[in-house]
Amino acid sequence: MSGAYTQEFVDVDGARLGVQVYPEPAGPPGAPVVVIWPAMGVRARYYRPFAAALRDAGLAVIVADLRGTGESTPPPARTCRYGYAELTADVGAVLEALKPRLDGRVRVLLGHSLGGQVAVLHQALHDGDKVDGLALVAVGLPWWRSYPGLRGWGVLPYTQGIAGVARLLGVWPGWGFGGRQARGVIRDWAYTARTGRFPVLDGVDTETAVGRVRTPVLAVSVDDDQYTPHDTLDHLCAKLAAAPVTRHRYTVAEAGAPLDHFTWVRAATPLAARVAAFAATLPRA
Repeated sequence: MSGAYTQEFVDVDGARLGVQVYPEPAGPPGAPVVVIWPAMGVRARYYRPFAAALRDAGLAVIVADLRGTGESTPPPARTCRYGYAELTADVGAVLEALKPRLDGRVRVLLGHSLGGQVAVLHQALHDGDKVDGLALVAVGLPWWRSYPGLRGWGVLPYTQGIAGVARLLGVWPGWGFGGRQARGVIRDWAYTARTGRFPVLDGVDTETAVGRVRTPVLAVSVDDDQYTPHDTLDHLCAKLAAAPVTRHRYTVAEAGAPLDHFTWVRAATPLAARVAAFAATLPRA
C-alpha cells in the first residue's frame, strides 16, 4: 500500500501509466466507480483528499497519472513525440486494463482541466460505451476569446509563447506553468487556446466527433478559477450538442472554503456528493 491506495501500472505503446486504486467504499458491493484523469502536470496523488470525499460519498475511486507525469512514463524529453492523440488513447488502455473491475458497475470518467479534455476526446474518438457518465471539473477550452474582460488579450500571447518555447527547446521545461511537458501536448493545448477548437487527431475531425457524444455529462466550473473560468467550460459544453449536460457552478459558498483551479480538491465534500448523485442517475452497465 502507498498511502490510502494501491499503486498499479498499465503498459501501453512504449509508456507505463501509473494507476492508483483506492479501497472499495463502505456499503454494498458494486458501487459506481469514478476514474479520475488529472490536470496538466498534476500528480495523481494530489487528488487524495478528493478521492477520500468520493469514497465517503459511496463511490469507488481510481486515479491515473497522465503520460509523463507522476508515476507515468516516459518523462517528457526532446525525443517524445506524443500529444493529445496518445493521451486520449491512454484513457482507453487504462479502462481496458480495469475492465474486470468495472464490468457490471456504473462507470464515471472524471477529468480535471487537461484530463477533462482528454476524457471528452476519448468519448468522442474511442469506445464511449466503456463509460456511463462523464464528469468535468475545472475544465474548459482555454480559448482566448472566451475569457472575460481584457484577460483574453493576455491569454493569447501567454499560451502561444509557451508553445513557441516548447517548439524551440523540443520540450516545455515547466517554467511556472504545467510542469515539464512533451512539446506535442503543448502544441495541441496551444491550438485549443488559439482557435477555440480541438485539434485534428490522426486525421479525425474531433469537433464533429465531440458533437456526436451522447454520454451524460456533469460539467462543473469553479469559482475564482484562474485558468478555466466559467465561460471556458460553457464554450466546451456548447460542443457537446448531443449529450445531456448538467451544468453546475461550484461556488465558494457551497464549498465553504476558498477555491481556484487547484484548491477545490481540498474542499470537495459537497462536490463529491454531487458526483455521487449524478452517478446514481446513470443506468447500470
